[in-house]
Amino acid sequence: QVQLVESGGGLVQAGGSLRLSCAASGNIFRPNVMGWYRQAPGKQREWVASITTGGWANYADSVKGRFTISRDVAKSTLYLQMEGLKPEDTAVYYCNTRPAVNAWGQGTQVTVSS
Repeated sequence: QVQLVESGGGLVQAGGSLRLSCAASGNIFRPNVMGWYRQAPGKQREWVASITTGGWANYADSVKGRFTISRDVAKSTLYLQMEGLKPEDTAVYYCNTRPAVNAWGQGTQVTVSS
């Protein structure tokens, strides 16, 4: 059974940093491209970043240069290091494969105050 558990969110001032983690189980992590997504209040969920099994990363233009995605295969854990946070980064952050499958976790709330 696939399970994705996100953690690491919180309240931070603009310009601050956070590191998100996603623990994956159920043999979803190793063979797949993994990604981070986010959903802001009143908006649709959007893709933020993804990383291939070989470690190649891609980012949405809105976070490029500020966020860094990484993965620890041994721990089946995905990370998102977020620097230079802006109020518009406020959202619930989720991890999933890319393209996403129907196995969304609860997400972790990131709130950036101005």
